[in-house]
Amino acid sequence: MNEVSFHTFRADAALAIANPHLQSAVDGATLKFRRDRLRALADLPDVEAMRDHFKAMRAATLANLSEHLEQFERQALAAGAHVHWARDAAEATQIVIGIARQHGARLAVKAKSMTSEEIHLNAALDEAGITPVETDLGEWIVQLAAESPAHIVVPALHKTRQQVAELFTREVGRPLSADDIPALTNEARRALRKKFLAAEIGISGANIGVAETGSIVLVTNEGNGRMVSSVPPVHVAVMGVEKVCPTWDDAAVWLELLARSSTGQPLSVYTTAITGPARDGDADGPRELHIVLYDGGRSGMLGTGYEEVLQCIRCGACLNHCPVYQEIAGQTYGHAYSGPIGAVLVPLLHGLEQYEALPHASSLCGACLEVCPARIDLPRMLLDLRAEEVARGVIAPPEQALEKSAAWLLGHRRLFGLLTDVGRVFQRPLLSKDGLRVPRRLNPAGKRRLPSLAPRSFHALWDELAAEEEAVAGAAPVKRAVRAPSRGRIAAVIGASVVPLVVLWHLLRRRGGKR
Repeated sequence: MNEVSFHTFRADAALAIANPHLQSAVDGATLKFRRDRLRALADLPDVEAMRDHFKAMRAATLANLSEHLEQFERQALAAGAHVHWARDAAEATQIVIGIARQHGARLAVKAKSMTSEEIHLNAALDEAGITPVETDLGEWIVQLAAESPAHIVVPALHKTRQQVAELFTREVGRPLSADDIPALTNEARRALRKKFLAAEIGISGANIGVAETGSIVLVTNEGNGRMVSSVPPVHVAVMGVEKVCPTWDDAAVWLELLARSSTGQPLSVYTTAITGPARDGDADGPRELHIVLYDGGRSGMLGTGYEEVLQCIRCGACLNHCPVYQEIAGQTYGHAYSGPIGAVLVPLLHGLEQYEALPHASSLCGACLEVCPARIDLPRMLLDLRAEEVARGVIAPPEQALEKSAAWLLGHRRLFGLLTDVGRVFQRPLLSKDGLRVPRRLNPAGKRRLPSLAPRSFHALWDELAAEEEAVAGAAPVKRAVRAPSRGRIAAVIGASVVPLVVLWHLLRRRGGKR
């Protein structure tokens, strides 16, 4: 599991921002998703009322989650499925490996599943001597590149066709042209069809679990999901416990909002409902269906201020509208769950200590809340996680010292004003038309120039404007009692400002002398 500290996050973010191909790919894809979402939702007669209803349904389901899960288990067993419960990733992967070994499986084909990414199922299967093959085209590309998904819905969002052609060339052992996209697609189809027919086990996730019938629902835009769940003799579905819904009426609302919020489609190309294994007389389908109900820390969020995050249906709308995600893309988050939902969910599932930077990967603009089909208040939870980091001392001592110093300084207006006045004087040698000329290694803004202090502060301009308005109105100027700082304090502040600048001047001289 990758840890995402402030240092690693900033370094990875800088690389992503400097990658023009990545920026172009993310901008193009997310812009299309945003436009398509608006058009698709406009077709619904009263989408806001539907969102309100859906949120109420999800909240009510989570309030009685154990009851709905028990009903789901009863109905699934009655339909002939096997149901397993997994507390954590280790249990979930061992259950899947145990089923595979029971049937002598050496090859497993997989449909796209964020839950299997979460538990690192592929690595566990590999270690157990079972070869996993992703059959969703984007997931297969990511697997060949040995990377994690860049997006919840579009895993290979960050890959160019040239990069895909190189990966496929290496896989099939003959050169393939990046300009012939149909040929690349056909090559993937030929390679994966062999895997479907040879695999002893198929593995998928589950977008929805319907309690009243014990059914699971798979939502895909490729036929691989149906191949994985029907061609191999054994099908294993790994489902997060929060994905259950009480009835098919509830599932219908879920499906109405999922595809529209995700890819802008009225309904995904393939929406597959599976109730138990194949029956006598069925032309296809697995002899066994195993459903793994995975907790992984979800039950620990129930009844807390973070329970609301479990209403997420993994549509990816928050990613498509997040200005931070659009700049840094998915890999920067260090986990399969990225964007605003990842910035909240990943620290909750795996610890603030391991993912301390993610709650800060947000501008708090509120776009994620505005577009979420379940109206999940991610901005509130991001702020709560930041507060937790402070309370628990997760932030590194240097960061804490800087934050506390800034808070103290901002709490003393006169001192802050004096310090900025002094800064205006001593910044003059570094001024340029687009900011301050500071060596890159001393510049926290990276390639961008540091902004300079304005010639006049906002408070000074405001006071002048107020005085002018009073003069125009004929009123006597209001005298503002401002206690002048003592000479000793002024000297201390000036000294504190001069010393760093002198050090900076020496560094610049030394750097210039080394050239």
